[in-house]
Amino acid sequence: MSNATPPGWYPDASAPGTDRWWDGTAWTAHTRPAAPAPQAFGPPEQVTAASGDTTTAARGGTRIVALAVAGLIVGAAVTGAVLLGRDDDATRPEAGPSGSVPPSTTATATPSPDGSSAEDDPKVLVDQLDGITLPIPDGWEKPGRTVEPVPTMRTVDPYECPGSSSGFCYHGTVTSRTASATDITSAEQLARQDITAAADRAYGKNIVGDRIHGGITSHDQLDSAPVSVAGRAGYQVRWRVNTAKGPGGYVQSLVFPSTVGSESLIIVRYAFDAGPDGPPLSLMDTLTKGIRPIGDSATSGGVGSSIAP
Repeated sequence: MSNATPPGWYPDASAPGTDRWWDGTAWTAHTRPAAPAPQAFGPPEQVTAASGDTTTAARGGTRIVALAVAGLIVGAAVTGAVLLGRDDDATRPEAGPSGSVPPSTTATATPSPDGSSAEDDPKVLVDQLDGITLPIPDGWEKPGRTVEPVPTMRTVDPYECPGSSSGFCYHGTVTSRTASATDITSAEQLARQDITAAADRAYGKNIVGDRIHGGITSHDQLDSAPVSVAGRAGYQVRWRVNTAKGPGGYVQSLVFPSTVGSESLIIVRYAFDAGPDGPPLSLMDTLTKGIRPIGDSATSGGVGSSIAP
């Protein structure tokens, strides 16, 4: 049984006062100012002897010292286990750019003023890593499990993919992900590059390599322009995709800097079926305008409840 270190924010040994994101297998480029250390407990209450009984006082002092020593021993044992970072099978996570292995703690979502977490709201999709939320329209859901391990929302009712009987498709899907494995720092350049992958994933071949919708036959570019997202300067590229089977659809790659950490680029991909069963194209713009930083007051209270497909 493995006890691999879970994803989360951990102190970066190479940059004091900074946390770095561990994705469960490796360190990422995401950083943020370190969270303040928890307040330490005050010193133990002095044990005093009654009626000048110095023997009792000495015993109390001895007990305090013994407890303190015991606490140090336990703390050292825990620290040693953390620094080793070993799993039950004696494997060890690879140290990332910080050169340290994170302790076994997990990150938590930012709570709203009423004490609840945005991740608990069925009308809000939370991308905890990139520090944003997206409103979930009526008739959409955020599934508990997806093929791709990225924040995802989609229309509720699936259907058999045109040209493929081995899987199901959805009339509308939106995902949020960190731009990884790339040196591109321009939102425009990355959006222009990513749109091909976004189109192929939605209407060409799925993640397991099955051809869906009969494959893409052609595309038309509908939009390529700067856009403001959550107060950040981003860029979007939108295609109309034509397929061998079915009505085809619309795909969009939206790229903008994260609102947290090292401000790595975020990619939000949209895929809407064309035809009467697909969501209206205007919903793409509505969703883009609804993107907020985590903790923004607009993300609480069911932000997506007023958005209809």
